[in-house]
Amino acid sequence: MSYTREELDWIEAEWAFHLHGRSAFLSREDFATLQKWDAAGLPAETLVGCMGTYFERRAARPKARGFVALSHLEKDVAKAMKLRESLQRAGVEAPKVEGWERVKEPLRSDPKARTAFEAWGRLKMSAPGPDAPGYLDHFDAEQKAHQELVALAEEKLAPGLKASLTQGLETRLREAQIQPGSFVWKRAWEHHWSLAVCEAWGLLGLGPRAAACTNHYKIDQIG
Repeated sequence: MSYTREELDWIEAEWAFHLHGRSAFLSREDFATLQKWDAAGLPAETLVGCMGTYFERRAARPKARGFVALSHLEKDVAKAMKLRESLQRAGVEAPKVEGWERVKEPLRSDPKARTAFEAWGRLKMSAPGPDAPGYLDHFDAEQKAHQELVALAEEKLAPGLKASLTQGLETRLREAQIQPGSFVWKRAWEHHWSLAVCEAWGLLGLGPRAAACTNHYKIDQIG
């Protein structure tokens, strides 16, 4: 595989997003690391997820290192690739999708949302390898199922909370110097908005994921 120009722009913008705009461009060493992962077949979506995992872990440290390089994600990338390989070797019979009981109310009592969660989970666990026939169709179906789940969860957000999440995300994207209305803005918005909605309901970390995606939104209650 090879990252498209748009995917490279997205990866760079996500890097700046997590660093609050303080490092808008990848270094030469970072680009070499990126080329290595590209050659290994690491999807751009998985790399962005690994960024979220790494930066949440970094934020929890009492004294986080000042210098950050893309190579610091090596451990997270290796885990993501290993998990993907394990799921591929598991065969066509997927394990039961669990975790819905930990979702917050009133979303947890919505049968339509639960069905969407389980449908997305089954697709995630049965994903074929990137070189397998039908991979792209399966990936599209998986993405669509997740978008349907997020849309149902978004509908249940209280108006005040939704407005707060919207304002906070707009601020973060502007700090990362992402041009409003651009392709990168759209990709970054979709990615981080889905994370914010999922975190609000306790969906983060549930279901099978090639890389655990987290963010730093703090939600105290669902209205």
